[in-house]
Amino acid sequence: MYNLSCYNPSSFILVGIPGLEKFHIWIGIPFCVIYVVAIVGNCILLYLIAIERSLHEPMFFFLSMLAVTDLILSTATVPKLLSNLWMGSQKITFSGCLTQMFFLHFSFVVDSAILLAMAFDRYVAICFPLRYTTILTPQMIIKLVMSIVARSFSIILPDIFLLKRLPFCETRIIPHAYCEHIGVARLSSADISINIWYGFAVPLMTVISDVIFIAVSYTFILRAVFQLSSQGARQKALSTCGSHVCVILMFYTPAFFSILAHRFGHSVPRNVLILFANLYVAIPPALNPVVYGVKTKQIQDKFILLFSLQKK
Repeated sequence: MYNLSCYNPSSFILVGIPGLEKFHIWIGIPFCVIYVVAIVGNCILLYLIAIERSLHEPMFFFLSMLAVTDLILSTATVPKLLSNLWMGSQKITFSGCLTQMFFLHFSFVVDSAILLAMAFDRYVAICFPLRYTTILTPQMIIKLVMSIVARSFSIILPDIFLLKRLPFCETRIIPHAYCEHIGVARLSSADISINIWYGFAVPLMTVISDVIFIAVSYTFILRAVFQLSSQGARQKALSTCGSHVCVILMFYTPAFFSILAHRFGHSVPRNVLILFANLYVAIPPALNPVVYGVKTKQIQDKFILLFSLQKK
């Protein structure tokens, strides 16, 4: 019975942000505000794209996918964090922990793939403007979406089985605010080398490769832009990429900083790393709709029109 309970634990304890227990109530307030902004902003973005026929284009379809994924990412982590900070609800079931871990990693990989698809969209729009509608057909977009979801699902699903095979006999206290693959695996007394290597391979197969292809896409985009004779045409072409570049920087820069800090920042206090990790899953979903609302004139115009009609 003891061995069975080791391999099928009833629950884990999420510490939250260790060392800052006295400030948990105050820390929860900005996270709650950020979460509300993320929910409202992404829902408005999805509503505008759904009702406005002028926004039924490949770029805005990918943007709606990004909004849905951001809703999944923030909802998978922030509500549990708030219940932990405000109500002391630290317990999470084993199945709940695996579910949270899956959607956390799944949405992260999907986000990365969507940014790559959006880079491809900008590459076709700027480098092959006359062939844009013939290349990015509805059938092509459906194939891209299905490949994004299939790739992300097939890559993240093994994480669940890699954790279910491990015994958790010594401790079930997770020194974090949410469940993530390696953090949970380290609680096991068994050999977790397969988990570590798989956890190392997944970013290489997905995120790093996506970044390389995005960089290649923008190399071709910049080359095509600077070959334009008109200064106005160059500015217009670059302005269409502005919001996408901002979202790319917001998504990848904190991710790489967090990875480097966990690997080499041994002098950085653990509570700072955990606080930063929680901000990373909360802030980008809130900022993405704001960035696209400010930087994309079509969305900005429709947003102003929506609220001006409501006031009347």
